[in-house]
Amino acid sequence: MGENTLKKDVDNTSGNTEIDRLKEELISNLKEVKCVKFGEFTLASGKKSNYYVDIKKATTNPKILKIVAKLIKYHLREQLDKHKNLKIAGVELGSVPIATAVSLETERELLIIRKKPKDYGTKSKIEGELNKGDSVVIVEDVTTTGGSVLKALDEIRSEGGIVKEIFVIVDRMEGAMENLNSNNIKMIPLVTVNELK
Repeated sequence: MGENTLKKDVDNTSGNTEIDRLKEELISNLKEVKCVKFGEFTLASGKKSNYYVDIKKATTNPKILKIVAKLIKYHLREQLDKHKNLKIAGVELGSVPIATAVSLETERELLIIRKKPKDYGTKSKIEGELNKGDSVVIVEDVTTTGGSVLKALDEIRSEGGIVKEIFVIVDRMEGAMENLNSNNIKMIPLVTVNELK
């Protein structure tokens, strides 16, 4: 165990300062736009909550999108060197601005995952070019249980895409990480909800 911990520490030391700086900037900006609201809310998962992460205030803000894109690019720096066919995917509607920002920052192709197939033309649920064997990174706005991102994951895998990581702006810490881990996916939250309260 000690050896693995040491290796992890060594791996994380290079560039930690830049990641920490961008993370602090992101938290500050998320608080500034008041993206966490308190009260009685019903979430997309159907669960009741005494707070709500109004992430659309963040994903429609160009300054926050730039910070998010830079932070994700920094996390992906090794993969970007390794995988020339890496694609960036976002689930409609909320994740599309994030995926677009990351696509522009990394200069990698964008995929948009529809919740329902088009009822015309190709009737595809995936917009953009996904080839068998392509590496795909999914970006998401908020996760609670991870249900919507798991559906997107199944869609990409059914077309032969390889997904190993999912980035989320805010994790509500209510089971998404565990659910994704059990599907062999590493979830990387840029911020947890506790850091915004």
